[in-house]
Amino acid sequence: METIYPSATTTSTSPLFDKGKLFLKAVIIFIMALGLWIPTYFIKGVIGERESRQREAIADISNKWAGNQTVTGPVLIVPYLEDTKNSNGIPVVIRHTAVFIPSKTDIQSEIIPEKRHRGIYQVVVYRSNISISGKFDSLKWEQLKVAPEKILWQEAKLMFHVTDNLKGINEDLYVNWNNSNILFNPAGETGMQDALTAALPFSQEQAAQEHLFQLKFSLNGSEKLLFAASARENKITMRSSWKDPSFTGVKLPDERKVSDSGFVASWKYMNRAVPMVWKDNVYDLKQASFGSDLIIAVDGYDKTQRSVKYALLCIILTFASFFLIESIYKKQLHLVQYGLAGLGLVLFYTLLLSISEYLGFNTAYLIAGIATIGLVTWYVGNIMRSSRLAIFISFVLTIVYAYIFSIIQLQDYSLLMGSIGLFIALGVIMFFSRKLQW
Repeated sequence: METIYPSATTTSTSPLFDKGKLFLKAVIIFIMALGLWIPTYFIKGVIGERESRQREAIADISNKWAGNQTVTGPVLIVPYLEDTKNSNGIPVVIRHTAVFIPSKTDIQSEIIPEKRHRGIYQVVVYRSNISISGKFDSLKWEQLKVAPEKILWQEAKLMFHVTDNLKGINEDLYVNWNNSNILFNPAGETGMQDALTAALPFSQEQAAQEHLFQLKFSLNGSEKLLFAASARENKITMRSSWKDPSFTGVKLPDERKVSDSGFVASWKYMNRAVPMVWKDNVYDLKQASFGSDLIIAVDGYDKTQRSVKYALLCIILTFASFFLIESIYKKQLHLVQYGLAGLGLVLFYTLLLSISEYLGFNTAYLIAGIATIGLVTWYVGNIMRSSRLAIFISFVLTIVYAYIFSIIQLQDYSLLMGSIGLFIALGVIMFFSRKLQW
């Protein structure tokens, strides 16, 4: 009886076919990972929508309470007349305004924050008690190069401005000018919208004298309180029970103390960009302003948005672990099972977003992470019927999510942490795949 031996061609084809099949599966798995990345763009859209609703809630509450506040002044306004000719050569008299700034101001402010809610959204509003004192030295009106008789000293006014004074100030506002209390009234002709002015008893002789002023008032606002450097020398002190301030403006505080009981901050600023006197409001004092934002420290939307950016990395590292387990331990996973596990990883971000709106980002990340790791570990462990491999998958996912969480928390070092983490991950994959026969 004739014996038939397998040909050399048949013997070599089977291993080659297996290697090709393994490579093809690896390519398909990579394409699946890219496909699972697509839903994360829809999740980013949902995050953007929720952020938009949050901004609408903030705007609605601020509109009914009071908005961001910037306090400017007080400064001295003195009108004067200038003789000139119009285009037809006819003599005319034009009315101008001279603006004198104080030589010194000292501002003391106490901020009392409150949290207001609109649905699930929080907005920080505040009540503040503000005291402003200062002085005008002898006015350098000669710098105007205007004849003395053209200056209307009897119409001198003290101008004061608050961004949203209609809602922010709910009482009559008086200034103590040289020991006399004078009421502020609305006046739109000063060139600064919503400005308040107080008519002063003034004369040319008084222009050479020193004048002291002081005003105290309560001011409501939302999220931000700034003070403009409206004097030559400015000293500002701000204190509050809010423990998460964000100092902003042209200058950071010279001294600050932030603790769990609140903060105290002080600024000293010489406004050398503005002269002591100028004409017709050519300078905007609000350009040099500083103060504090009362922010809610944990912005879940921002951190969730950044965590979604690492979704592809998480999916690829998880699929790489599955593939190595398949290749090394000869435990087969169907492509559908890859896909279902990947969907579990994607749904992590919807859990994170929805829970963070109620419990904060850190707590939501922990809950969503435990739920996702538990689900994928249980699923893969049952398929492979190996508790040891299930524990390995759980360990890999825990490391991946902990690594991404650390990147999000250390935003300034995210590039460094990301580079080091990817290098280590590549090294681990290379180590376990070194004996694979492709």
